[in-house]
Order: sequence, then C-alpha cells, then structure tokens
Amino acid sequence: MKEEQSRTLFGISLSDRPTWQQFLICTSGFFFGYLVNGVCEEYVYNRLQFSFGWYFTFIQGFVYLFLIYLQGFTTKHIVNPMRTYVKLSAVLMGSHGLTKGSLAYLNYPAQIMFKSTKVLPVMIMGAFIPGLRRKYPVHEYISAFLLVLGLILFTLADAQMSPNFGMIGILMISGALIMDAFLGNLQEAIFTMNPETTQMEMLFCSTVVGLPFLFVPMVLTGELFRAWTACSQHPYVYGVLVFEAMATFIGQVSVLSLIALFGAATTALITTARKGVTLLLSYLIFTKPLTEQHGSGLLLIAMGIVLKMVPMDSKPPSKIPARPTIRNDGGEGDRGDEEERKSLV
Repeated sequence: MKEEQSRTLFGISLSDRPTWQQFLICTSGFFFGYLVNGVCEEYVYNRLQFSFGWYFTFIQGFVYLFLIYLQGFTTKHIVNPMRTYVKLSAVLMGSHGLTKGSLAYLNYPAQIMFKSTKVLPVMIMGAFIPGLRRKYPVHEYISAFLLVLGLILFTLADAQMSPNFGMIGILMISGALIMDAFLGNLQEAIFTMNPETTQMEMLFCSTVVGLPFLFVPMVLTGELFRAWTACSQHPYVYGVLVFEAMATFIGQVSVLSLIALFGAATTALITTARKGVTLLLSYLIFTKPLTEQHGSGLLLIAMGIVLKMVPMDSKPPSKIPARPTIRNDGGEGDRGDEEERKSLV
C-alpha cells in the first residue's frame, strides 16, 4: 500500500498538522480567493456588461499556467498519465465557461444560489464514480436538502426583484451544475487512487488539456472575435481579469487541498458557506435590497450547514464495497481495483 502524499499549500505543510488546522488553512485560502473572484465577476459582468465567459476562462487558464510555473512545478512532477485528465478537463472547462457565461442572463446572487445546490448531485454522483462509491448517512442528505431549499427560496425572491433572470441563464447554470457534480468526485477519485497526486499536478494537467476545449465554443459562437474587440477598446479589463485569476488560483489550489483531505461532498458544503458570504457582500457592496424571503432562504441555508456540522456518529462517509475478484491461483485479487482505475481514464 502506498504511503499518503505529504500535502502542502503554498509552502505551508498540512500533513503534520491536526485536522482543524488543515481545515482552517485550506478554508481561509479558499474564502479569500473566491471572495475576490466574486467581486471581480460582479464588476466585469454586471457593471461593465461584458459577457464573454469562454474567453475569460481562456485568459484565466494562461494565468494559471504562469503561476504554476512560478511555484516550481514541471512536467517531471506528473505521476498520472495525461489521458486521466481528458474527461476531467472537459468537465472543468465546460463548467467554468457556462458559469461565467450565465452571468449575462442571471444576476450574480441568483447564479450563486444555483451553483450552491451542487452539494446534492455531488453526494448522489459519489455513489457511482469508480474508485469512490460513497454512501452518506441520512442526516447529511437532510442537511443538503435544507441547503437546496434555502437556495431556491433566495433565488425566487431574487427573480422577483431583478430583471436579469433569463431562461437561457438557468439552462447554462444547470449544465454547469451537472458538470460540477462529476468534477469534484472525479478529482477526489484521482487523489484517492493515486495519493502521490499533488494539487499543482491536478490544476496544471486539467488546464493544459482543457484549454483546447475552449476554442470550439469561442469560434462557433463568435465570442473570440467579439471579446477581443471589446477588450481591446477597454484594455484595463485584462488587468481585472489577471487580478481575478490570481485570487482564484489561490482559491482553486485550496479547494483541491480540501478535496484531497476531506472529500468532494464536504468541500461542496464549504463552498456553499462561502457563497452565502459572497451573496451578502454582493448585496452590501452593490446596495441591493434584501426581503423577508431572502432572510428565510438564508436561515434554511444556515440550518443545513449547522446540521452538517453536528456529529451524529463517528463514522466517516463510507465506500460501497467492491465485489471481490478471483485470481488465476484461486485467491482474491486486485483486478477490481484495476478496473476502477481504467474506467477513470
């Protein structure tokens, strides 16, 4: 059996720290990165009316690669075959592009609420991803349901107050939601099946393999040329995008650390808490009114988070046991594990 990979986050050792310190460090990096990301996205999409999700994701990818290079990562550090990341990269880039593009049809709080519901599909999908086969206790599903119900209430209240709430945006963010359900579980499966995988490898390979996937939608929709023209007329937008990508890079590496240490479903609940904070900041910074329905939705979200945090038992989410296989010599073998690995790639 392979020894567990020693985890670090921007030079800070995680493996030799107690669990609560690991959680605090990773969560702090995640909150910082994505709170800055949220403010930048609100400014670019809703204030400047720039809705070029695929193009902005493309720019972000190159910033990621430069920052990964500064971290000292090279291709010599890759321990998984590149084909492992093809499916993951397609899902990742599709999720990013649809999420950013949906802001042209949804206001930012509505988008956050839809994305926050991913905790349920992430939990459900975990039961079917090879290498995981997760089973969760009943109270965690109830917790996730309360979160989703609160998000729906908030979204409906927002729909009554904001004209920027279109069906196209709902379809785009729903597609991103489905992709996110696969994404977190696939990332956890790779970390689980090869503990030597680092966060930098995951982000580097996903970005390198994923960037070509962005060309097709950019060219087919004409967004590449429209975005180039618009940004050339307002070059300061590139400064905002680079700053946003730098902050998001910190958040993304922190998320991968959370997935490696605590799993996809727990990470999804943490991201939901962050989105609640981002929501409140969006309303406070950009002076939007809050109603009683908004408050009811936020209350249900808080109840779901608290229920998740209350320890019902000491057992972690279990894995569905794999069916044993028989070796040629008559004993149980590792063929089942090998099949799990192959299905990922």
